Amino acid sequence: QVQLVESGGGLVQPGGSLRLSCAASGFAFSTYFMSWYRQAPGKEREFVAGISSSGITTSYADSVKGRFTISRDNAKATVNLQMNSLEPEDTAVYHCDAGRTYWGQGTQVTVSS
Repeated sequence: QVQLVESGGGLVQPGGSLRLSCAASGFAFSTYFMSWYRQAPGKEREFVAGISSSGITTSYADSVKGRFTISRDNAKATVNLQMNSLEPEDTAVYHCDAGRTYWGQGTQVTVSS
């Protein structure tokens, strides 16, 4: 069956870094546009970053440009999100998304001193 399993979340101080990973299985990963979304308590789900199936094209929300980097490894069926210079406003549950078709359970990121 289809699985998207996120990992790498945690508690980090402002200015710190985290690297999120999403392991995919059960579908043709290499053909899907992959994204990271996040949802903070009381807020709607927000697009964070996306990457084309080939990995050539990436896109980012304005709020994370220059701080976050999305990457993928089609051989390993994984997509990663390197998050630097984290801010308290980045606190949310981060979800991996495959073509707006499949959705992971998410990993909590908390940025706090």
